[in-house]
Amino acid sequence: MLSDELKLLVGLGNPGTEYEKTRHNVGFMVLEEIARKNNCSFRESKKLFGRTCEYGTGIEKTRLLMPNTYMNESGKSVRSAKDWFNFQNNQLIVLVDDMDLPLGKIRVRSKGSSGGHNGLKSIINHLGTAEFKRLKIGIGAPGNDQQERKSKTISHVLGRFSNKEFIILNFIIQEIISCIESITSNNWEKISTRINSYKPDN
Repeated sequence: MLSDELKLLVGLGNPGTEYEKTRHNVGFMVLEEIARKNNCSFRESKKLFGRTCEYGTGIEKTRLLMPNTYMNESGKSVRSAKDWFNFQNNQLIVLVDDMDLPLGKIRVRSKGSSGGHNGLKSIINHLGTAEFKRLKIGIGAPGNDQQERKSKTISHVLGRFSNKEFIILNFIIQEIISCIESITSNNWEKISTRINSYKPDN
């Protein structure tokens, strides 16, 4: 059961059909599956610069936000939602792709730097702090050495998962949703341990 401490789930990605199901959009993919399971539909919100939906009632109402600003300006949407709904930073979780993690790994952090991720960098700039929860979803790196990785980063993050990779990703998405549904006001440390040690079954 969701607690009153979790009010906003933000999935990072790029809007538009050309970016659907790309590695950079795994945050969107998680929110789309949460919305499907909870029978809620996303709608455009100009004042929040994104697409939103909500599920639950009362103090357990949770909002989902997918910024329409493109990755580099994600913070504009997140800050607008935080201010409009009067949320605190500790009531926010950002779901984001991470090249430093292999596919099949997920990590949660309660604060930290952007790690070079432009979406996180924008959110940190707009919130004026790096103290917010983020759930990092591994998408793997495009190469082993730094030069190869740098030259292939854009094509990698904007590329789509293979069928085999997508099977692994589906395990990850279901685990993330299960963990989010299990969050209460006093078990974040336990949930963090579960996520950080997770290994897909296949």
